[in-house]
Amino acid sequence: MVEDTKSRLHAIIEGRVQGVGFRYFVMEHAISLELTGWVRNRWDGTVEVIAEGKKEALERLLRALQRGPRSAFVNKVKFTWQTYTGGFSNFRIKLTA
Repeated sequence: MVEDTKSRLHAIIEGRVQGVGFRYFVMEHAISLELTGWVRNRWDGTVEVIAEGKKEALERLLRALQRGPRSAFVNKVKFTWQTYTGGFSNFRIKLTA
């Protein structure tokens, strides 16, 4: 079935996305969508996300990234679809890089 196709989403979110609970917003959405991977702040002021799971769930996460939590302001989400690796056991917040 097409909706069971697994994929990997790599996204960089630009805007007012640090210090506004963005990483926790992403983690809560990812866990509720049964996705694995991570989210982290980057030194340039952006937030980076790597998430794996069902393509439909990843598309829902992407829509959430474009919206962000109430206190955030998202200017742009740059993203690419990558090959699913199955390399994560959960979804977590990583240290800033």
